[in-house]
Amino acid sequence: MMSTLVQMITLLASSMFLYFLSTLFGLLKKVWLNPIRVQYLMKSQGINGPPYEFLHGNTKDIISMRRVSMEKAMEGISHNIFPRILPHVHSWENLYGANFLTWYGFQAQLVVNEPELVKEILTNKNDSYPKIDLEGYAKKLLGDGVSSSKGEKWAKMRKLVNHVFHSESLKDMMPAMIQSVEAMLEKWKEYEGKEIEVFEEFRILASEIISRTAFGSSYVEGKNVFDMLMNLTLIVSRNAHKIKLPVISRFMRSNDDHESEMIEKGIQDCIMEIIRKRSELKRGNKENSRPDFLGKLLEMYEDPDKNRRISVEDIVDECKTIYFAGHETTTSLLSWTILLLAVYEEWQEKARKEVMELFGEQNPSVDSIARLKTMNMIIEETLRLYPPVPVIKRKVEKETKLGKLTLPPQIELYISPLALHHKSKIWGDDVHLFKPQRFSQGIAKATNNNAVALLPFGFGPRTCAGLNFAMVEAKIALSMILQRYRLVLSPGYVHSPVQIFMVRPQHGVQVILHRI
Repeated sequence: MMSTLVQMITLLASSMFLYFLSTLFGLLKKVWLNPIRVQYLMKSQGINGPPYEFLHGNTKDIISMRRVSMEKAMEGISHNIFPRILPHVHSWENLYGANFLTWYGFQAQLVVNEPELVKEILTNKNDSYPKIDLEGYAKKLLGDGVSSSKGEKWAKMRKLVNHVFHSESLKDMMPAMIQSVEAMLEKWKEYEGKEIEVFEEFRILASEIISRTAFGSSYVEGKNVFDMLMNLTLIVSRNAHKIKLPVISRFMRSNDDHESEMIEKGIQDCIMEIIRKRSELKRGNKENSRPDFLGKLLEMYEDPDKNRRISVEDIVDECKTIYFAGHETTTSLLSWTILLLAVYEEWQEKARKEVMELFGEQNPSVDSIARLKTMNMIIEETLRLYPPVPVIKRKVEKETKLGKLTLPPQIELYISPLALHHKSKIWGDDVHLFKPQRFSQGIAKATNNNAVALLPFGFGPRTCAGLNFAMVEAKIALSMILQRYRLVLSPGYVHSPVQIFMVRPQHGVQVILHRI
């Protein structure tokens, strides 16, 4: 009996020891052997980069460089924001060339700044470069919605989003957009001749518009959702370059871990309440015909065909994505455009003249919005200098050929629209100047037919589905503002662009409103 017990204990101890060795070897392979292998493979193909540091990769250097670049505001109003927002990409591109290898912890990332390779990646013809899998805080922020899902689920949801935001639907959304802008401008009357901070104004406006057009509710009803999304965005941003080590992170939880879980639960509860109210109204036959985003989601949830049906979790994830993307991008675009119009008053006058010629004192119309040529040039130049999303990531699931490179499985691809938008080789020596006239003959002419030289909303099949929505919304808001006000930059404005998920003005944008 004693002998059998000893044998069992010995066997158990041996098994535990083997398991420990196996786990330890797997960990070492992940954090040491694989980085050495990938580094050697890429170097043999002419791809260099900063050396891998055990466990942390290059994240300590990135954090340090970002701290230095962000420690004070920019001198004057310079649009050369690439070295400030992505100092590591700017510095290492100069050292190692357009394409180079970096390490996010023990995750290999190939930074690709060569336009032809960027085009090949984002076109993704053979589905060789899917979206990366969101993890941690980013997963809590966006879930598995249309911006991050893949495969059949993405195709199904993308089709729905395209239907909701196609050109005919946008025409139906314009009255709600105009009404929301009118409400904002009514409030602005009390600031006439005074300073107003417009970033927060546009955040509320964009939130109101996406609430009304996509969910049939008001900003007040969705306010808690937006506030929680903003808090979660801050958590994502401050943890962007912090590495969570395998195994250990499961047992060492931070305050951000606890807070993000509470926020995620709060967002879900708020969205579920909005869904519940809509469902009750629908059962009362009061909103059967509403074709907005939430209405379409509920139709899919109740679809009798289980292959087309979606779950409540799917609805929540899609709502989070649309709530977030639907107001963050437009808030950034409107804020930077107003800054540039206030700084370059000659362009403000050109835009106002065009608006007055097309609309007079009337609200923008569906047909005339498309004829805003000067306004379009200004918006495109704003998006070039201040793209809302400075980085796009993809991954390689199996060994793949990219141009002349052979890429190993599980390597991530890091593409920066900001870097491409600020390349003098593409745009010329005046690359950091605000010159809307460069788009006077269209994007193709401005970029010398370089399709990926301008990609503020992405490129290829994963181009932002809300692109047209954001552009129409921005043109309506800017037109109605210019009809009423001359904008002068406040002496108190501090030029300090930062990346908090998207590129935004750290201290807002202060302008003085002069009634026309």
